[in-house]
Amino acid sequence: MGREAGRTAHDIEELKQFVVVHSRTQRLPPDLCEEVLARIGHDGEGPGSWTGEWAAAARELAARDLLLEACQCWNTARFPYVDGPSRAQAQAACSETFTRWSGSQETPVERIEISVPDGDGDGGTRSFVALASGLSAALPRPLLVVTGGIVSVKEQWAPALLLADQLGLAMVATEMPGVGENRLVYGKDGWRMFSALLDTLADRADVSRTYASAMSFSGHMALRGALHDPRIRGVVTAGAPVSGFFTDRDWYDRSVPRITKDTLSHLTGIPRPELFDALRDWELRPGELSALTIPVGYVVSLRDEIIPASDPQTLKRYVPDLTFTEHDDVHGSPAHVEETRTWTVQTVLQMLRTAASPRA
Repeated sequence: MGREAGRTAHDIEELKQFVVVHSRTQRLPPDLCEEVLARIGHDGEGPGSWTGEWAAAARELAARDLLLEACQCWNTARFPYVDGPSRAQAQAACSETFTRWSGSQETPVERIEISVPDGDGDGGTRSFVALASGLSAALPRPLLVVTGGIVSVKEQWAPALLLADQLGLAMVATEMPGVGENRLVYGKDGWRMFSALLDTLADRADVSRTYASAMSFSGHMALRGALHDPRIRGVVTAGAPVSGFFTDRDWYDRSVPRITKDTLSHLTGIPRPELFDALRDWELRPGELSALTIPVGYVVSLRDEIIPASDPQTLKRYVPDLTFTEHDDVHGSPAHVEETRTWTVQTVLQMLRTAASPRA
């Protein structure tokens, strides 16, 4: 089997295990997923490889004009992150195919590029991309920001943007630093990208009433962002690390999967052996959690292998306005995707306390 120069192959069984929740979130047909996964035997190149087989499925679907399904397969082909030419090509094809699909919809989806200083003092910038709908300078609406975790590109969530008019919201889908088309480096101050996004949209959305549906690690970013930016008025998340993930070395060594560690190392630029010690001060401390004056919704997976049980317990102890729901499932609750989706929408609308709530 071939292998792209300069990259380490991922463990195929881990890839197959952890892609399940993402395929279900995208509503890929289970029989299609099973068929493609059955053909995959390695993480190299060509037939039988992870990227090769998902790319072949994407091309076949696109040839049948099933563009959204093709986009989702391209997304899966670049999973968990771009680490070489094959996954880079899949990422580019995912974005291009989504643009073709969204252009055929009645609800327009707008592509917005946001530039921010890169922080090295030389005047350079880095950029990230958001997909948006429901923006209006004449009638600015409350804003809902939708983000996934460390392996989720914006195209995975963007079909929800078609609901903007129905929900009476302005909506954007974007990515965490280092994911997809986000060129920022993931660091403790990653929450600043939310503020940059709100600054950019301030003339076409009521950003003073911003809510975040931020899954997994982006939920951690959104909670920290809410401590610094009062425009963030509520956060709904699922499986977000809070404290123990960053401080419990035994849990990290014993339970956190290799694919998670590899992805965090890739996004932060921190070598794997140094990663845990470098992330130690990322925890949200009790005083910070107690200072959150916003409503927080949190989906707990009771058998989460990535987020320790101590993290939701810490939230329960310290966050003043907290709503919980629980699933007897692993990280991301792949067997409860629809329940999580419905609960998230209902919780956001409850936070908004607007006339949109009866229309949910």
